[in-house]
Amino acid sequence: MIQNPILPGFNPDPSICRVGDDYYIATSTFEWFPGVQIHHSRDLVNWKLISRPLNRKSQLDMRGNPDSGGIWAPCLTYADGLFWLIYTDVKRKDGAFKDTPNYLVTAPAIDGPWSDPIYLNASGFDPSLFHDDDGRKWLINMIWDHNQVVGERFVGIALQEYATTEQKLVGPIRNIYRGTDHLFTEGPHLYRRDGYYYLLVAEGGTGYNHAVTIARSRELTGPYETDPAKHILTAKDNPENPLQRAGHADIVETQNGEFYMVHLCSRPLPGTKRSPLGRETAIQKLIWEKGEWPRLANGTNEPDLTVPAPDLEPHPFEAEPSRIDFTPGDLPAMFQWLRTPEPEHLFSLAERPGHLRLFGRQAPGGAFEHSLVARRQTDINYSAETVVEFTPLDFQQMAGLMAWYNRFQYHYLAVTADEDGNRKLNIYSCPGDFPYARLTYPLPASIDLPKDGVIRLGVDVNGPELRFRYALPGGDWTMIDAVLDHTALSDEAGSGEGTNFTGAFIGMAAHDNSGRGVHADFAHFIYKANGESNNG
Repeated sequence: MIQNPILPGFNPDPSICRVGDDYYIATSTFEWFPGVQIHHSRDLVNWKLISRPLNRKSQLDMRGNPDSGGIWAPCLTYADGLFWLIYTDVKRKDGAFKDTPNYLVTAPAIDGPWSDPIYLNASGFDPSLFHDDDGRKWLINMIWDHNQVVGERFVGIALQEYATTEQKLVGPIRNIYRGTDHLFTEGPHLYRRDGYYYLLVAEGGTGYNHAVTIARSRELTGPYETDPAKHILTAKDNPENPLQRAGHADIVETQNGEFYMVHLCSRPLPGTKRSPLGRETAIQKLIWEKGEWPRLANGTNEPDLTVPAPDLEPHPFEAEPSRIDFTPGDLPAMFQWLRTPEPEHLFSLAERPGHLRLFGRQAPGGAFEHSLVARRQTDINYSAETVVEFTPLDFQQMAGLMAWYNRFQYHYLAVTADEDGNRKLNIYSCPGDFPYARLTYPLPASIDLPKDGVIRLGVDVNGPELRFRYALPGGDWTMIDAVLDHTALSDEAGSGEGTNFTGAFIGMAAHDNSGRGVHADFAHFIYKANGESNNG
């Protein structure tokens, strides 16, 4: 059996592609750099992160992008001996107007080298590339109309031909499908099967009304007939289903003729409508008889936690290590940073071998250079630890362990100093109380620290609760009394599920509001799951 989600933690908007015996899923990364995550599998059960293709300035620069902007809904396909990756880099997302340029990069192999981007259009987001049987290629994306009221700004799916020789879109633009009364029609993918063109879309928004709808036509340009069942997948009618917000899907056929659909979902904490792990990727088995509409193999339109695996040889991967010791070279694969394509301004693995050196840059609310190196929370309950060596000069400098959702939703255990340079330990918490996003100070008084030496920092997350701890050199752990609201680090917190699209991270941070760039050195990082119910 396959256990859902197959990509736990923040991994939304999956696009799946099979090349021979290999399967690849591309997911959105939003403001996190490098852009796009690609996971690999050979059995649809076991998955491994193998690539983040948008990894240089000529491809992607998100400095100044809003929270939950950046890379939306990549589409990964393979044709003509190349991998084709289509994506949006969202520069503005709030309000009636959006800036959503769409791009194409290609590579001869999944690990690159990936080309510089080709600009396509900016009429909407969620672009997808369809390779027709005659060799022609077609771009589809949702169309955004700022003149409409909220919910009706998603006015259909645009189709236009992509000319490979000219490397641009050519010919007329057609609105081939306006969706259903469920609104928010987006996330399109096209397939050709049994004399039909099938158009798969997401509807209902990315919240608890999310759904997958399918339509078909004998002609590429339509008209498209909506499936009489309307939604092929949704959890909107069953609040007890552990996989909520199911939608934004893509379909793959195995080499043995079986069909599977990957889709995003979330797992709200019991008794809440908050999902710190963000939108994750799950998979469902399909039955797709010739000439018929595809249906879930479970006989419903609801997602399952466990799904029959395909008839493929098992192919497990080595487990990710819980402890990371920093060495010169590349940053370990599980870590990312925010927005900038110039990470040398934020961190170094070479300046002090055996350590990750972070240079104090902008405040936590900065949208240009923010020194945070973090990994996804992939378990409902987890613990994390690090060791920091940091000598702040005054209260404007801080470094430590940060549980992060965005610039207005975070909990930060920070080594800092008072006005006289005496080292202190503080907690800074921003629970995202929209629209104020106020900073709070959970400790009644800062904690005195020795004037120098390393400090161990730790965090324990148990569902909705987060607690920090620390240890002095040679000492045992001291649990800090403050119990923080971990659900604040959720899509549904802050400005809400319709505007937040990422997930909780945990990592190392350094800030210097004085602009002097005082650095902090981190010796290692530990992340481990706690309990048996983390992933399912």
